[in-house]
Amino acid sequence: MSAKKFAFNSPDEAIVAIADRLSVVGVDAECPSCLGRVLSQSVTADRDSPAADVSAMDGYAIRLADLRPGETIPVHGESVPGSPPPAMSEGFIVRIFTGAIVPAEADAVVKREDTEELENAIRFRDVALSTLAGENIRRAGENARSGSTVLPAGVLVNAAHRATMVNFGCYQASVYSPVRVTVITTGDEVGVFADETPQPWQLRNSNQVALASLIEPNPWISIQAVQHARDDRETLQQTLAAALPQSDAILMTGGVSMGDYDYVPDVVRDVGGDVVFHGLPIRPGKPILGAATADGKLILGLPGNPVSAVVGCRRFALPLLAKQSGQTQWCPPSTQVRLQSAGSKTLPLHWMRIVKMVAAGVAEPVFSQGSGDLVSLGQSSGFVEVPAGESGEGPWAYYPW
Repeated sequence: MSAKKFAFNSPDEAIVAIADRLSVVGVDAECPSCLGRVLSQSVTADRDSPAADVSAMDGYAIRLADLRPGETIPVHGESVPGSPPPAMSEGFIVRIFTGAIVPAEADAVVKREDTEELENAIRFRDVALSTLAGENIRRAGENARSGSTVLPAGVLVNAAHRATMVNFGCYQASVYSPVRVTVITTGDEVGVFADETPQPWQLRNSNQVALASLIEPNPWISIQAVQHARDDRETLQQTLAAALPQSDAILMTGGVSMGDYDYVPDVVRDVGGDVVFHGLPIRPGKPILGAATADGKLILGLPGNPVSAVVGCRRFALPLLAKQSGQTQWCPPSTQVRLQSAGSKTLPLHWMRIVKMVAAGVAEPVFSQGSGDLVSLGQSSGFVEVPAGESGEGPWAYYPW
């Protein structure tokens, strides 16, 4: 199959095309545990940040009129974080600590190291005499004004976001519902599970476990079911049709090529899926199929070979599910790594080359016997994407497992 026969020239083109057809999931009401979930509404500041003028340094709150060389200036009181500031008496200065509120009468804060400290008094060193109004003071609202947006909708909430939210009194938030995903593996040869011993012609269902393991750690995804269907068109159609009402996305493996038992393309159409692409210029995983239903649900058909299935899930399923989850940054820039011992081989396809990281920003290829080689897959930490017709050390986009 030549590159001209593909509907899209790159994975990114295909991902964007199908993403435009997908709907965002619904919304959960106020969620007290929103870590790892996606904000459906913005978070606003309930007060200025900082809430008052505070000191950026340990030192002394002063009036500029008290900046006199050689004179001893008495210290009266101190301002500490978590307490209201003392009033400044005329002719006196106030000792102050980082984060403490600056007395209203003060013009600036002089750093402690710019003074000569005496008992209950200080003298200014020469460097302090050039202090300007407002120096070493963080003004009220300079981080954010009350009522302003501090986190927009579409943010995938992490620990840093939680800190911001709590700082502004947001202990629970409105979030998008988890994306409901069903995993369906296919194939008469893939029917051996944990409590069974395979015959030489049979395979254990590693795809079922691998795909679930890739998506399950994300709290914004909910796995509705993990199923297996044999190579029978009617059975497969019934399985897919039954899964659609309870799913926002369905991930399938196997049955997407051109063989006599590859029913997935026809069955996807039978249940109302509009096929956006079937076949992309990638290796492994060229027969991949992407479809969207009229109500914006995703059906992604991945090849049955284990490496192809896992690569396709990581490269295509995860960003598309993120799009459905309501994330605004659903397809963030990939990490770039250099490939050690890359060789000079080129492909007319985008090469998803499994690698292992060997140093910061450096990976090396993992020798593989092909897309069915689960031994090499287990030795890898991810894959790099080498564009069609290119070779060498890169840097290339890196996708960790």
